[in-house]
Amino acid sequence: MPFIGPWEIALILAIVLIIFGPKKLPQLAKAIGDSIRGFKDASDGKTPTQTQQTQQPVQYQTKESDLLLETAKNLGIQTEGKTMEQISKEITKAASKPAEQES
Repeated sequence: MPFIGPWEIALILAIVLIIFGPKKLPQLAKAIGDSIRGFKDASDGKTPTQTQQTQQPVQYQTKESDLLLETAKNLGIQTEGKTMEQISKEITKAASKPAEQES
């Protein structure tokens, strides 16, 4: 009997529900998903830092862009129609100019 049918799967899911309870199932599913994602990333040769950089939370990205925009505004840099990368490069240029003038 190598094939697992729908009744066997339902029985296994019912047992898992009884053992872990309905409150723990989402946490268990998230842990399994994270484990699978980690295994796939490791088999593809990605490092944990590469994975974290590609999966930055939206809230963190928003705070970072707000900080860039505020810094650009304080330095007098025009931000309209520019990407965050372009704004970041201009901020870096503006920040390095005073250091060059002191030397």
